Amino acid sequence: MRYKANHIPLLLLSLLLGLALSSCHYDETLEVCTLSVRLVYPENSVDPYAGARVELRDALASVFVDSTDASGMATFTVPPGIYEASTSEVHETYDYRYFFNGVKSLIIVQPDSMNSVDMKLKMSKKRIVH
Repeated sequence: MRYKANHIPLLLLSLLLGLALSSCHYDETLEVCTLSVRLVYPENSVDPYAGARVELRDALASVFVDSTDASGMATFTVPPGIYEASTSEVHETYDYRYFFNGVKSLIIVQPDSMNSVDMKLKMSKKRIVH
């Protein structure tokens, strides 16, 4: 079977288009894990409270931010990796202003583990004079 000269470019174009469309299949799925960070307050300070800011930083310096719930738990959905969690909060009562700071390093997040950590906080407080 002989092709006319004007059919050859059309045949080559359709062949290239077919190859291009069949090679463009790209399935991007990002695996994510849930990480729970519980703030552990010092004894005789305050009870856990909602709204404390917790930051999570990965090895590439990406920052994820969440706030605690009423039980002092912050929950993140992040890719597997190694993270550092930190918090720096001020909490006021009628008589005192509490300053809480905490850092937890080398948190390994992976799909086959519990991915839950406790972060112990250091506290200082200042009396409010009325």
